[in-house]
Amino acid sequence: MFLTRKVLLTAALLALPVAALAGEAEFAITIKDHRFDPAEVRVPAGQKIKLVVKNDDKTAEEFESKPLKREKIIQGGASATIVIGPLKPGSYPF
Repeated sequence: MFLTRKVLLTAALLALPVAALAGEAEFAITIKDHRFDPAEVRVPAGQKIKLVVKNDDKTAEEFESKPLKREKIIQGGASATIVIGPLKPGSYPF
């Protein structure tokens, strides 16, 4: 079963810890009971980021975003790292 519920990735001008400035900032998303948690992720605009998506369900799930031009099948119990950006300020559904 694949997720069809839309959630948001919001790019904003955020203050980041100095350690995050050394490389790509990393943000965790978990899939549990066929839902993304958190449902909205706020990320810094203007820089590449890593989304680490962990699928806690037993079945494969899909991370898909046409605006971000990303699509990834994540097997049950597995994780995937998705690199995106830099993004302009705005909201990006996935």
